[in-house]
Amino acid sequence: MLKIMHAGRRLRELLLLTTVGLVPVISGLLVMIVQLEMKLAENATISVQEAVFSIDQALNRLHEAAQRAMPLAGKHCDSVKSQLQEQVVSRSMIRSLTLVEGNEAYCSSTSDSLEHLSSFAASGQQVELSYGQPDKRRKLLVNYYLQGNHGGVIVTAYAIQLRSELDGFQDGLTLLLEFDDRYIWSKGDSRDAQRPSQSEFPASALSTKYGYRVKGGYAQGFTAQEIHQSMVQIFPSLMLVGIVTGSIVYLGLYRSRTHRREAAARHA
Repeated sequence: MLKIMHAGRRLRELLLLTTVGLVPVISGLLVMIVQLEMKLAENATISVQEAVFSIDQALNRLHEAAQRAMPLAGKHCDSVKSQLQEQVVSRSMIRSLTLVEGNEAYCSSTSDSLEHLSSFAASGQQVELSYGQPDKRRKLLVNYYLQGNHGGVIVTAYAIQLRSELDGFQDGLTLLLEFDDRYIWSKGDSRDAQRPSQSEFPASALSTKYGYRVKGGYAQGFTAQEIHQSMVQIFPSLMLVGIVTGSIVYLGLYRSRTHRREAAARHA
């Protein structure tokens, strides 16, 4: 009977030590997971806002180029075409400059067809992502339209200028720049078969100046991968804390048991 009671006490002590040792491990892992998820959510929210600021700055440069060419709007094409070409050469980010009168594109620094630019001018949009002319290699472009009193100017640049702004956020977050039904992201655009995954901690921000939207989010499974990597790094330290905690409790139990035995011996 004494042996059974002794074995039961030993088992209870073992369960107690195991529980005490696991408490800092489990609580530490839970705190790490909560902090990681909070960090990812905060990063997504902040990053989309910062991306809007960066894209606005890029579009501001297109606006400045349009303003510079605005004095040429309404003038005869033959007299100003060379000036348009000179302004394009002076700004590497610009593909072409086009003058508009009465929503009709009539003069461009290139020899491209102006039909699709006339449609853009008549659409009422300020900025659009364009696939370019159907009869040529379809590179994604961005068109910016500035309208003045005597005409307007369309600035056309390669959309890689906007993509480079998104590439500045190298932290696992997928950022997508959306103009109506067309979009661009660091590895593709709206001509791809499907959108990139942004299912975890989604966030978005709207540009009040240019009307586009930046959407951010982490790909499916990204959080689990980050948790696994963090666990690999922190688990040895948590186990050490658990072992130390269990050892302290064990010493306390051992001293208590020794004290009881000494007290029993004195009263025997």
